[in-house]
Amino acid sequence: MTTDIRDEVTVLQLILHGTLVGYLSGFKNGRNVLSIADAFKNSPNRPTFSLITHPNFPNAAKLMAEPWARNQRLHPILSNLLPEGSLRELIAQGLKVHVDNEFHLLSYLGEDLPGAIKAIPMEPEDVPDYLLDTVLGAHGKAKAIKFVKISQDNKFSLAGVQMKFSMKEKDGRYNLSKGDVLGDWIIKTASTKHKYVPLNEYTSMSLAGLVGVDIPEIKLVDLDKLDNLPQINLPDEKQAFAIKRFDREDDQRIHMEDFAQILVKYPHEKYTSANYENIGKIIFDYSGDGLADVQQFARRLLVNILLANGDAHLKNWSFLYPDKITPRLSPAYDIVTTGVYIENETQYALNLGKTKEFYGASMAHFQLWAEKSGIPWRAIKPHLVDTLSKARELWPDALEALPMHNGHKEGLKDHWGRLHKDFKINTTKTTNSRLRNS
Repeated sequence: MTTDIRDEVTVLQLILHGTLVGYLSGFKNGRNVLSIADAFKNSPNRPTFSLITHPNFPNAAKLMAEPWARNQRLHPILSNLLPEGSLRELIAQGLKVHVDNEFHLLSYLGEDLPGAIKAIPMEPEDVPDYLLDTVLGAHGKAKAIKFVKISQDNKFSLAGVQMKFSMKEKDGRYNLSKGDVLGDWIIKTASTKHKYVPLNEYTSMSLAGLVGVDIPEIKLVDLDKLDNLPQINLPDEKQAFAIKRFDREDDQRIHMEDFAQILVKYPHEKYTSANYENIGKIIFDYSGDGLADVQQFARRLLVNILLANGDAHLKNWSFLYPDKITPRLSPAYDIVTTGVYIENETQYALNLGKTKEFYGASMAHFQLWAEKSGIPWRAIKPHLVDTLSKARELWPDALEALPMHNGHKEGLKDHWGRLHKDFKINTTKTTNSRLRNS
């Protein structure tokens, strides 16, 4: 009697810092099951796979006790490791699989995922019998089969909104990372939909850094220094935006996860399923230095308002695990002045103090945010005042010197003038001095 094709299963080992986290089993019908290894869930010193598996997190043991089963999509902790949009389409086309085949995408990308988790296909003979007979038994008699890795040839063209690639820098050149070679930079090419995004992001991130936001090393890179890019359609722009990967150091992996993973939300829920109070409370309660990290978080929230960044959704905030166990707020990333691209954009990504309005937000809304997050307002207000003071002092001149497109500079300055009086920035030093002293 032949085995039903639906019962054939490919198994991936999930490895974190050399420790087996568990097994991800993918069935032919799209069903997938994540089974946490007994040794992992019973270890009090285990590395943190996700905040929800941390020993201090409520119900962590209960959550890990049963397999995590999903259809088509992977569990959100894994699904959020995969690229979205045009980059996903590009990879899926190269692999000749459907864009929603997340198990196969993870199998292919598993050596260089965000953070430190590795997903490694297992040989059928190495799959534990207990996994096939017991854990997967509810799905019928499972038979392990070999994962056939398809090689991407990258010989195709695809239009993209904006592509980003993990690349390895050597001697000023950047090469697409492959196999077990870890990328140390994220390279974002120009967008075919929006003009001058690399210049915009470089400028916005630079301005954020000037007012106390923790940012990684960033640079603009000439396109002729990027090697082995796939044949993607690019606009007539000369530079890409480069940001140093903070989840890599000296060819070592540092684990991280975004807040969509932490809150167990899928990427399509990143704008709708939480607010900044939810994020603030988690940071304050679970970070290894909750007060310092939530002060930094508040500073970034204000900067996003000042810079008309309407895209600070769940996936654009992350925890980093530098000691493998304890979460800390990661450096900032993906700060872009989105307001210059979206006509009549008046809202940022998530609610803050019951508002999402750029031009209605005030100090009172930040105070309400702090209170609802369980954070002492007295510990937050000085950081907001400092951020605003530095922005008013430094940004007008800095903006003129930075490479943002002139039309976008004018749009940002217009935005500054429309903000609530608590946050308004004038582009003349005299007026800014008066605002600071009022």
